[in-house]
Amino acid sequence: MTIAVAGAGTMGTGVAIVAARGDAQTILFDADEQRATAALQDLRRFLELSVELGRLTASQAEQAAGRAQASGCLQDLADADLVIEAVFEDHAVKAKLIGALDEVLRPDAIVASNTSTLSITRLAAASKRPQQVVGMHFCLPAQLMKLVEVTPGLRTSAETLAKAEKICHDLGQIPVRTKDTPGFILNRFVIPFNNDAIRLVERGVASPADIDLGVRKALGYPLGPLQLLDLVGLDTQLRLCEAFYEITRDPRHVCPPLLRQMVAAGHLGKKSGEGFYRYESTRTFGV
Repeated sequence: MTIAVAGAGTMGTGVAIVAARGDAQTILFDADEQRATAALQDLRRFLELSVELGRLTASQAEQAAGRAQASGCLQDLADADLVIEAVFEDHAVKAKLIGALDEVLRPDAIVASNTSTLSITRLAAASKRPQQVVGMHFCLPAQLMKLVEVTPGLRTSAETLAKAEKICHDLGQIPVRTKDTPGFILNRFVIPFNNDAIRLVERGVASPADIDLGVRKALGYPLGPLQLLDLVGLDTQLRLCEAFYEITRDPRHVCPPLLRQMVAAGHLGKKSGEGFYRYESTRTFGV
């Protein structure tokens, strides 16, 4: 099977790691070819680190790296069985890509959106074959988390849905089926929860470290919400807030002023070296 991942950001690179590690021929595409090439290097570094930690053998890592390639040309996706779009959370950008894929892919290929907030039905309307468009939302960091929210749109075929769930299993992931509703399962909880954590910092209730410690120790989370935000990227949280609030008009989805200030200052989290915490390394692909 050949899986293409369109979008070589943090999420797209993580999904590509899952695909290559799961025995799929993997194409990591980005319109910016240099970004795709850099993401491929991140993929290989992650596999090397996995060997150092004993999670893969050297042979397994070498084979997985050999299955992955970078591309800046959409035509290179022509033979893909599945394309997972992982561009940033903007309907117009995602819809334009999905429409463009119609002109490139084989008639039987599936297009999956990794959207975390947008309607699969509405995104599928950008395609001439909406019955072959489905939601596959990988949890971040995709290379470490097993869960995938699989979401059919109103016109997604039963065959496409079954194929998407089988692919998840084949890659070693765990699919859960959701309705096409804003935020699906996870982000219905996570986006407002993270906003609440930001507002606690904003109001001086506690430091980021103490808020995260409280959540980890009392609720059993592996990461505190502010640690997670730094990993995901504060600019990503801002876009998610804006997309989600437009759909739901829920006050808890309104972007906190502190978040906007931090993004404006370039404090985006680990990828910029500073967010709610400071970082010596900006690499996001740990194991």
